[in-house]
Amino acid sequence: MRDFTIDNLTEIVLEEYGSGAKDPRYKQVITSLIRHLHAFVKDVELTEEEWFKAIMFLTRTGQTCDDKRQEFILLSDTLGVSMLVDAINHPKSGKGTESTVLGPFYVKGAPEYENGASIIKQQYAGEVALVQGKVTDPDGAPITGAKLDVWQTAANGYYDVQDPTMPEDNMRGIFTTDADGNYAFVTEKPLSYSIPTDGPVGDLLRASDRHGMRPAHIHFIVSADGYESLTTHVFSDGDEYLDSDAVFATKSSLIGQYTKSEDADLAARYNLSVPFSHLQFDMGLMPSTLSS
Repeated sequence: MRDFTIDNLTEIVLEEYGSGAKDPRYKQVITSLIRHLHAFVKDVELTEEEWFKAIMFLTRTGQTCDDKRQEFILLSDTLGVSMLVDAINHPKSGKGTESTVLGPFYVKGAPEYENGASIIKQQYAGEVALVQGKVTDPDGAPITGAKLDVWQTAANGYYDVQDPTMPEDNMRGIFTTDADGNYAFVTEKPLSYSIPTDGPVGDLLRASDRHGMRPAHIHFIVSADGYESLTTHVFSDGDEYLDSDAVFATKSSLIGQYTKSEDADLAARYNLSVPFSHLQFDMGLMPSTLSS
């Protein structure tokens, strides 16, 4: 019979999990997790009370998740893990639009619209904005038929799935680029807002004296046959939280410049009143490694 001690326990656990693992990648991940987790426990000399608090924190995180809210993704975001995973998996090497976190409020199956349509189903006090751009390959050639799945908070600071008084799919839509790679849609100029802080992630932020604010942004998932899917944000220039994003997702290349437009012809084309906010932001996709 073996005695399990603080000196031999880690190696015994590693042997148990690693020796029978048939998948090499699974073996690499699980043994590294065990090694680092045991080292952490030893490093901080975790007390039983702290261990139980951690168990209850993770339990509450799971209990806070439902079909409209993913507290574990929010936890990953606020700990910087989501951005680290993204950076490892989507290196750009100076080409293509940079990616960032998906966020906890993405919903599949948004309605598809014609280019130039509005995603505003309920108007708040927000400033109406026209968003336009082009989707290209790394050489600048336009990509026809690229899909742009876009979503954002309304001007009241909430996503539609957070606010039961808001129409379904408010501020969400899917657009397809034309023959010249162009896209366009009408929305509200986004505002900074707070992530949900009424759950365990909020407790974590308060214990660390961190705010829960995110700089204003629009989410995009851009996809096209033969290209890597791009998950990104376009942030608003001048936002006060660009340097302290609660989920560490800001990148200078993703800051869009909104201008005040008096262009009557452009306004008429998209059924807008002047003046209106205007954002021009191009997206660059990288060829898929599976298609090369």
